[in-house]
Amino acid sequence: MPEVTVRYWAAAKAAAGVAEEPFDAATLAEALDAARTRHPGELTRVLRRCSFLVDGDPVGTREHETVRLADGGTVEVLPPFAGG
Repeated sequence: MPEVTVRYWAAAKAAAGVAEEPFDAATLAEALDAARTRHPGELTRVLRRCSFLVDGDPVGTREHETVRLADGGTVEVLPPFAGG
């Protein structure tokens, strides 16, 4: 199973209590489920509002179960940002 790094930004970082952490996951859905399990509570609520980048590419509206992860890849968790 691929090992990926999940990087949290802004409110997601505050909710997880860490800036980044590794997970074994083959899809974005698996990585997010693992993050929710490791950090129940506020992170689960924050993730509902987030957008995601996988290896620099926006996930957009794709189903998270269909987004494959590569070994050594990176998932960026981006909550909505204020300002412009």
